[in-house]
Amino acid sequence: MSSSGKKPAHKSPYLKPPITFAEQVQKLQKRNLEVSDTAKAEFYLGQINYYRFTAYCLPFEGDQTSHCFTDGVSFDDILNLYIFDRELRLLVMDAIERIEVSLRTQFAYHLSHNHQTAHPHLKSEIFSDPVIYANSLHNLEKDIKRSKEDFIRHLVDKYSDSLPPVWAVVELLTMGQLSKWFGNIKYRHDRQSISRIYGLDEKVMTSFCEHLSLVRNHAAHHARLWNRDFTKTPMLPRKADLQLVSSLVVKPEYDRQLRKLYNTFVILAYLMEKICGENHWQDRLVKLINAHRIDVRKMGFPDDWLQRLMWQGFAVERSGC
Repeated sequence: MSSSGKKPAHKSPYLKPPITFAEQVQKLQKRNLEVSDTAKAEFYLGQINYYRFTAYCLPFEGDQTSHCFTDGVSFDDILNLYIFDRELRLLVMDAIERIEVSLRTQFAYHLSHNHQTAHPHLKSEIFSDPVIYANSLHNLEKDIKRSKEDFIRHLVDKYSDSLPPVWAVVELLTMGQLSKWFGNIKYRHDRQSISRIYGLDEKVMTSFCEHLSLVRNHAAHHARLWNRDFTKTPMLPRKADLQLVSSLVVKPEYDRQLRKLYNTFVILAYLMEKICGENHWQDRLVKLINAHRIDVRKMGFPDDWLQRLMWQGFAVERSGC
């Protein structure tokens, strides 16, 4: 019996044989995909993996039972979408990296000054959940022991404290770890002193960090971002910078829109402006969309997105986007 109490369905073994790259191309052609250069198609399938490539085929299929493509769809159409998604991951990672580095700085600065200690991360009383704190501290201790960074080794060897100061150890924290440390800060005034730097309420900032950590994990592991649904969506602020609030999708135009990437892009663009001052991240995103002629509704963009404050002044070259 399964954990749900239901008798598991009968399973049969996977009997499909492996096929060559040439046979993979032929299989796509039999499904009505236009392939003008079979050698090129074989080369790319040799680098990408057929199973990964077919995830980008789905929106071009007229029948997802037989997986037959609609008329006129070419291998290059799907490859273009794949390349767009790869470049999109790099653009998203660039923004999240800068946000992560900034948040590390503010976390260390405000906790150390608010509590007048170089080691606020060793003060269990300023964190809420003792289990989360213990796990976070344990992971940090492991990372410090494994670290080959010269500055960490210098601090460990020279000083008697059980761990180096907070402004050093934050450099070892991933976005996911940092999100857990930040979300577990006990006192609202501590969280608020950090969040205020970004013009956000601490609850909203906590939610943004958790969401961006999830997005970063997908991007860092080369998973598809384009048209992905994210189950953990960010809290949408009611009161914040007008550019942010007016640009977010609050009332979705269709059921899954809030689980798509559009609001993530607005958050990234907003935080990048806060961190970098004059920032051209939005411009880079729109240029990427233009270069690959992407239908942005697949990523949850509202019909009027170019009229919203975050995107005003940008132009999309493909009608209907």
